[in-house]
Amino acid sequence: MPASQGWIVPDWPVAANVRAFATTRAGGASRGPYTGLNLATRVGDDPRAVARNRDVLRRYLPADPIWLEQVHGTDVVEAERAASSTRADGVVARTRHHVCAVLTADCLPVLMAGRTGGVVAVAHAGWRGLANGIIEATLARMGVSGAEVVAWLGPGISQAAYEVGRDVYESFVSRDPEVRGAFRPGAPGKYQADLYALARCRLGAVGVTAVHGGGFCTYGDADRFYSYRRDGPTGRMATVIWMD
Repeated sequence: MPASQGWIVPDWPVAANVRAFATTRAGGASRGPYTGLNLATRVGDDPRAVARNRDVLRRYLPADPIWLEQVHGTDVVEAERAASSTRADGVVARTRHHVCAVLTADCLPVLMAGRTGGVVAVAHAGWRGLANGIIEATLARMGVSGAEVVAWLGPGISQAAYEVGRDVYESFVSRDPEVRGAFRPGAPGKYQADLYALARCRLGAVGVTAVHGGGFCTYGDADRFYSYRRDGPTGRMATVIWMD
């Protein structure tokens, strides 16, 4: 089971056929700045180590995941039609055994599942994606109302560790003044941004009120998580979801 590997299994009220988990650094063949279970092929790690790491992950999945080429955008694809390396930051599945996946190392992985177990999705939600509508685009591609969706927020950087400039602050507040509370003033011209609060705001704006998870900090927990902001060159964790 994934939990036995030290990975994170969401505690959320979804249909019995929905399966999901988030990996950590635990295990794996990577070394140096990627030490652990790095699952990304585009970060400078030894391709042979990444292949071995993906083999470890594959033991816990019904099929190979759809590995997206993530670009901090708002494109969302359907797992049944997408090929690995498709440029997108969200993926949706409506049929059994199609594994949706995103890779992160500070950005939020956001899982979403229809309450009846008929559709699942995952979005890669950094500040750009959240500001530009990755949550909204993913829900639209799912084709259900927000009230019919349960969401889970996986490992991301915490507010205490996430300093941003005024440009990031303005990109959110100019669209929705209500999100000011997700920013705490820091050094002159800087803010501490709460990605979890921003994600909850965006989910709430489209009617998703059943939101679980959160409370992680990739930056502060180096034993469990990769963090780009902490380390620069580093690995990536995967968050996956599918239907049995």
